[in-house]
Amino acid sequence: MHWFRRGGEQEEQASWFQRLKNGLVKSRENIVGQISDLLSLSGKIDDELWDDIEAILIQADIGVQSTMRIIDNLKYKVAEERVTEAGQIIDLLKDELVEILRTGAPETLHDKAGRRIYLIVGVNGTGKTTTIAKLARSFLKNKKSVLLGAADTFRAAAVEQLAIWAKRLDVDIIKHERGSDPAAVVYDAVHAANARKSDILLIDTAGRLHTYVNLMEELKKIKRIAEREKGDAEVITLLVIDATTGQNGIAQARLFDEALTVDGIVLTKLDGTAKGGIVLAIQDELKIPIRYVGVGEGMDDLQEFKPDEFVEALISE
Repeated sequence: MHWFRRGGEQEEQASWFQRLKNGLVKSRENIVGQISDLLSLSGKIDDELWDDIEAILIQADIGVQSTMRIIDNLKYKVAEERVTEAGQIIDLLKDELVEILRTGAPETLHDKAGRRIYLIVGVNGTGKTTTIAKLARSFLKNKKSVLLGAADTFRAAAVEQLAIWAKRLDVDIIKHERGSDPAAVVYDAVHAANARKSDILLIDTAGRLHTYVNLMEELKKIKRIAEREKGDAEVITLLVIDATTGQNGIAQARLFDEALTVDGIVLTKLDGTAKGGIVLAIQDELKIPIRYVGVGEGMDDLQEFKPDEFVEALISE
């Protein structure tokens, strides 16, 4: 595999792949471990085997719709390729997962040209502020100029936390006093980014208000302002989801997307769950691309999502 070549970027990618593989160990044991045990016990491919594989995939949070499509496709390939050994199904499953995740996969954000404004949204507790810091570090390593905007003015210490990260990363931050109008912060941050020609503006946003309706209306307002004042920059909305929340994370994605039109998902804490199948459920059922995945607390434990790499880490023994 090409990322195991030594030297520079390839060596760094090899290190990331190992972290990804280690982070997915719970999911791998949950999916591959159970299916491998099942296949080793089953001498034949029959309806009972398919029912058991289906149950394993659903329990891994791949989702009912996605699982049914996977099972149907596997049955077709088994018949078409005249597979007789149950053990061969793992390889067919790997191909099927890659196909699902590749479909509609967008260009990587790091390779995009032009200035960008990122609205980082999501409920409190998903790791939005830390995610912003990790994204900022990643963009800085790619020689991009970065500015932060602290528009989560409601949560206690949110502005202060982002300011600490800005200092550690040696980047500027646009902030107001706690309780200030978030839309005003966004307005000032966008204008500052335009004036400085910043490559990247990362804006933290509120994750909870008095009601869900209040939150979404506030987020819609700041997105309208960002779009109106963006100048020559592109506005990108990224939703941060905690992978350990499982199906609740999918529900969050659906609601945020309906209100804001989400451009991509940042899936954090994959190392803390055995249900890494949520990656497939989100991309297959909601058609929202996974942009980044996180498998740890380290600053380099958040990386751009690559379908082939993810499936290899998830399915490999």
